[in-house]
This record gives sequence, structure tokens and C-alpha cells, in this order.
Amino acid sequence: MLAMGLVTEVAHPAAPAPFGPPVSPIAPAEYAARVAKVQGLMRKAGIAALLVEAGSTLRYFTGIEWHTSERVTAAVIPADGDVVIVTPAFEEPSVRETLQIAAHVRAWDEDESAMARIAWVLADRKLGHGPLAVDRQVRFFVVDALRHLLPACAIVAGEALVDACRQIKSPAELALMQRANAITLAALRDVHGRIAPGMTAHDIAALMDATSLALGAPSEFSLVLLGEASAYPHGSRQPQVVREGSVILMDCGAQVRGYQSDISRSWVHGEPTPRQRKVWNTVRRGQDIALETARPGVPAGAIDDAVRGFYTREGWGPGYHLPGVSHRTGHGIGLDGHESAYLVHGDATPIAAGMCFSDEPGIYIPGEFGIRLEDCWHMTETGPQPFTPLARSIDDPV
Repeated sequence: MLAMGLVTEVAHPAAPAPFGPPVSPIAPAEYAARVAKVQGLMRKAGIAALLVEAGSTLRYFTGIEWHTSERVTAAVIPADGDVVIVTPAFEEPSVRETLQIAAHVRAWDEDESAMARIAWVLADRKLGHGPLAVDRQVRFFVVDALRHLLPACAIVAGEALVDACRQIKSPAELALMQRANAITLAALRDVHGRIAPGMTAHDIAALMDATSLALGAPSEFSLVLLGEASAYPHGSRQPQVVREGSVILMDCGAQVRGYQSDISRSWVHGEPTPRQRKVWNTVRRGQDIALETARPGVPAGAIDDAVRGFYTREGWGPGYHLPGVSHRTGHGIGLDGHESAYLVHGDATPIAAGMCFSDEPGIYIPGEFGIRLEDCWHMTETGPQPFTPLARSIDDPV
């Protein structure tokens, strides 16, 4: 029988110098503190319980490393009392292997309903009248079944509760992200020096994956865009081969104990044209403007507005129109590669110490080429701190 749920991290060798000893995992005490924090927020908001399905939020609060499947594994986090894990009975031993908090497990058999078991837990805890908050990763069929099983239970969005916890990274989380970013940049540096004419995007991506794994961080993604494909932020299905004068855009991420990196570098194979050089320098200045704008208390969207205003003055756009930058300036990052808050026009979330973001302005010219530079950073009490050094020039990009 195929195991659908277990998250298995690829075994890899210990990271060599300059990365030092292995980075410590999140401690059980930190998981317990996370649960206590969200419970306090629930009590303040008058929420009876929070429902979390398998995925990054379940891992964040409980340590359980599990993916979604048609068999529901979830946690009921009450405003008071112990967490309850609902999971298939035959998966219980595997689920317990990564469980990091004190919790009750209420298993369900194959001929039973997971949603009926969740409803029973809520009723047994006298939480059946809600309000029940649900994480954004909880699927509709789960919510719909609970509405029928518990008609008196008000079901509300749990996004604000979860974001208030996950957006602010602890020192332990920052250390894991620092390691992931350092390894990704080191792998990019190695691969940059090994690219040759005739290589395909697939060849380069495979080389990046192997290098990142050898350095101690399994790849989450290795996006490689060559030539005209670099003008389309997430690429093209058309065949791509390295040629003299080709723009090479690499957007790569890895994970260390679940925490993500996200770094992009762009350069030209051979001698850049004056136009390529000017666009690269404009994008690089956009990165600086994002970091210069970022300060505690500044709305996340103001960072995007500042970069976009500079691009407009340089003749790109306006707004999100092409040629220019059609995507946001950045996104939150942590256990997920994309998390809230977002550096996009209109996001009013105040930046706070401990938040982590990507800084990834780009300029895309359909039919020609695109340039994207990306580094991740975290906010401190005094300003932003990048995890890795930013690119120096189009001639020395990594």
C-alpha cells in the first residue's frame, strides 16, 4: 500500500565548511510556546478552537511532518487544554514519530469519517458551538462536512490567528533560514562557474539540485530560464539552450529542517549588451530601494510602491504593466516559500522585527529577456538584515 502522507526529508551529508556544525532543530519547548501563544490569541478573540490540517501550519504548531491526502490528518487546538490530533489509525505510529508536543491522538478507522471524529472531539470538549477558526490550508470538503455535522458551530477564518504567530520568526527559525540561504548561494556560486554553451535549462537545474544536496540542503526548486524565456517570470516550455549572449536567470530554493531559502541571480553568458547591463543595474538598484524603505512599522505594500515608483521614473511600467515588473517586490518566507505578509501594493501589514521576506524586483521585456535578482532578509529592531550578500554586478553576479 502506498504511503500518501509522511514527509520524508532526503538524507544528506553533514554540511561542510563554511557552514559549520548542524543547525539545531526547533525544540519541543518552542512548539509548546507556539501553541500557548495561539491559545492566548484565541481567548482574546473569543474563538473556541483552531482547526489545522496536514501541512506547514500543522508542522509549525505540533512538529508533525505530514502531507495532505484523501485521508485527513488534522489538529484541533482548543483555546484551553491539550491539542487533539485526528489521524487514520494505521498512520498513528508514523504521525507520533514527529509529534513534538503533549497531545491526545484520536484515530479513525478506514470505514469511519475523519470529519465525524473531528466533530466528536469538538462536541466532547464542549466546543461544538464554536466559533471554530480554520487555517487557510484546511480544505473545503472538511469545512463543508463540519458545517453539516455541527450546524450550531460558527466556522470562521483562522488566518489572522496563524499569521500573528508564523509571521514573527524566532532566533531558532532565523538560524535555520540563514543556513538554507547560505547553502543556496554557495550552490549557485559553484554552478555559475560550470555553465557552458549547449547546456539546457534541465542540465543546469539538475546540477543545482545535486550541488545543493551535497552541501547539506535538499532543493525545493531550481528554476532556470535561458534567453527569451527569462522574460517570463516562471518560464516557458520552449526548448532553451545556453548560447553566447544569453541571459541566464536562476531562481532557486532549498530547505533546512523545513525552513526555506529563495535566491535569484541573473547574468549573461559572454559579454552583456549595454541594454542588458542597464536593466541589470536598474533591478539591482530596485533591491536597494526595497531595503532602504523597509523599517519597523512601515506597511509591507509601501516597499513595493517605492520600487515601482523608481521603475516608473526609469521608463518601465507603469504599475504592473510590461515591459517592467509584473509581480510583487517580495513575499514572506519561512516554512513555506511564500507566506504572508506580501510586498505588494495595498498590503497594510506593518513590518515588525522577526518578519522574513524575499527582495525580488525584476524587469521583464517580452520577446527579449528578463532580469530578476532576489535575496531574503529579516527585519531587526533597527532595520533589514539580508541573509546573504547581494549581487555585485552583472559581471560578478554570485
